[in-house]
Amino acid sequence: MDYEREALLQFSKAFCAELSNDNEGLKREILAHAGNRWSLGVLHLLGTSGELRHGELRRHLTGVTQRMLTRTLRHLERDGLISRRDYQEKPPRVVYAITDAGKEMLVRMMPLWSWIISSAEYFRGARSAYDTAQELSPSVKWLED
Repeated sequence: MDYEREALLQFSKAFCAELSNDNEGLKREILAHAGNRWSLGVLHLLGTSGELRHGELRRHLTGVTQRMLTRTLRHLERDGLISRRDYQEKPPRVVYAITDAGKEMLVRMMPLWSWIISSAEYFRGARSAYDTAQELSPSVKWLED
């Protein structure tokens, strides 16, 4: 087990180096979708509900502003994770759909989500222990005052 873990850690160094060597930041920008609340929300909705209009997406994404949703949709479309179809009608009708690449991203995120969900109690305990230690540490209190 230790050997496998060490091999994975070494393998991850190669990934990190590849991300760092990307002069244009493309790989880091795509990776940012994986950690972005609105990007993942849009991908999940389109992946599970099918095509949706802007207003339908906004109603499902509690707290998203129109500006943020528009920005998120443009970024996802630019990166090929969703498609936009404008029917050129009046009143305007535009629908968004997930692409095959967007579906693949969702599928590949599932192990991470599963780990986060199954580790939630661990994270709560770690946060509680950290917060308690911070409350008991006079040097930290002094820095905050």
